[in-house]
Amino acid sequence: MTNQDDKQTSVAQEAKPERLTKKELRSIFLRYMFLPESAMSYEKMHGAAWAVSYMPLGNKYYKNNDQAYQRLLKRHSPFYNTEPQTGQLVNGIVASLEEQIGMGNTNVSEEMPVDVKASLMGPLAGIGDSLMQGILIPTLLSIAMGLSKGGSPLGPLFYIVTYAVIITIVEIVCFKGGYKLGVSAVDKIVGESAKRLTNMFTVLGTIVIGGLAASTIALKTTVKIPFGSQTKPLETIIDGFFPGLLPLIAVLFTFWLISSKRMSANKVILILTVAATVGVLIKFL
Repeated sequence: MTNQDDKQTSVAQEAKPERLTKKELRSIFLRYMFLPESAMSYEKMHGAAWAVSYMPLGNKYYKNNDQAYQRLLKRHSPFYNTEPQTGQLVNGIVASLEEQIGMGNTNVSEEMPVDVKASLMGPLAGIGDSLMQGILIPTLLSIAMGLSKGGSPLGPLFYIVTYAVIITIVEIVCFKGGYKLGVSAVDKIVGESAKRLTNMFTVLGTIVIGGLAASTIALKTTVKIPFGSQTKPLETIIDGFFPGLLPLIAVLFTFWLISSKRMSANKVILILTVAATVGVLIKFL
């Protein structure tokens, strides 16, 4: 090989785009972590957050190609909406695809990241909302309410710190997993593994909330039942064969209002407040 061939090979190697650095990936991750809700609009929802998140990638690969940079921002500006924390999984997948596009991989088209986002935002929203809004938040709030008995500040502190730590870990794991697996992560998102994980957290959340409801809800009546030469409170007799039956009835009634009657939490609280007030006025509670 001649010196001229060596120089040409060296120039070709230098001209070849490199992969995203850890710093650049961290920038994409952090932008999407903080911007989906703060930059949200009802027209595009998380669209603006996506465009801003991929500016570090554009600065790396399209610094001298304005048209390619514009196409990058345009394809990530349209309407997009999913659960933000677990949505980092899609962010990781798209980062992997956009990296390949920026490096000149002709097997990955510019439409592929858009198609991946469109196909995953719905299923991932269902999974993410079920885990975060339906299980994690109610479970942590239930534990926090138990810690707040007697006016202790531990409850709010526990919720704020624990929630922040958990969602940060979830976002990091999702982003790294999505980036590492690329398009192959799609099968894992909507496959049997995701369903088993959802079922596991559902059972765990139900157990925790049920246990806390039994230990924190107090429902006592003024009804006295003759018991030999003495009288005993109604709840004492009931607890003898079914401990916590009255609190359980209150929980099931609340669940029925929310699930079957589709009432909001505010309406349920109002109904329970009115019922408790009436019960006290008629000297039943």
